[in-house]
Amino acid sequence: MNNALFISLLAAELEQDIWGLILKGGWLMVPIFLLSLVAAYVACERFWAIRESCPDERAFEKDVRALLLAGNAGEAARRCATRNSVTARVLLKGISRLNASPDEARRAMEERANIEIGRLERGMSILATCAGTAPMIGFLGTVVGMIQAFYDMAVAGNNIDIGLLSRGIYTALITTVAGLIVGVIGNFAYNYLVAMIDKRARRLEALIEEFADLPVFS
Repeated sequence: MNNALFISLLAAELEQDIWGLILKGGWLMVPIFLLSLVAAYVACERFWAIRESCPDERAFEKDVRALLLAGNAGEAARRCATRNSVTARVLLKGISRLNASPDEARRAMEERANIEIGRLERGMSILATCAGTAPMIGFLGTVVGMIQAFYDMAVAGNNIDIGLLSRGIYTALITTVAGLIVGVIGNFAYNYLVAMIDKRARRLEALIEEFADLPVFS
C-alpha cells in the first residue's frame, strides 16, 4: 500500500470516528453546533468590518491637516466625503464646524466617533453570548449524560454492562468538550475584536484632540 492511499484511508477512518463521537454526544450537540456557526460568522464579519472601516490612514490625516492649515477646507471636506472610513467621517464632522468654537468642534467629532464605535461593536454581544452559552450547554450535557448513566444502571439492576452505560458517558463527556471548545475560541475572538475596537477608539480620541486644536477653528 502506498503512502497516499494509507493516508487517505487513515483520514477517512479518523473522520468517521470523529463524526461517530459527535453523534454519540446526543441532541445537545445541535445547539452547540449552531452556536459555533453563529460565533464564527459574527467573528469573521466583525473582523473584516473593522479592518475595512479602520485602515492605517496616517497619510490621509496628514493631507487633510495640510489642506485645513492652507485654508482649503472645501478640498479637505471633499476628500473626507469620498472616503469610506471611520476617520474620514469623524474629520468631516469637524470640518463642518469650522466656524464654531474648538469645544463645539471637538464635541461634534466626539459624538460622531461614538456613533462609529457603536457601529464597530455591533454584533459583539451576540458573539459574547455564544461564547458564554456553549459551555453552559456542554455542562448541561454532562448532567443529562450522568442522569442517563445512573438511570441505565438502575434499570439494569445486577446486569450492569459497560456498554449499557456508554451512551450516558458519551453524552456527558462529548458535549462538555464541544461546549468548552466553542467557548474558548469564542472568548478568544471576542477579546481580540474588543482589543481592535479599543485601539481604534484611542486613535480617534487622539485624532480629535489634535484636529480640534488646529488654528482654523475659531
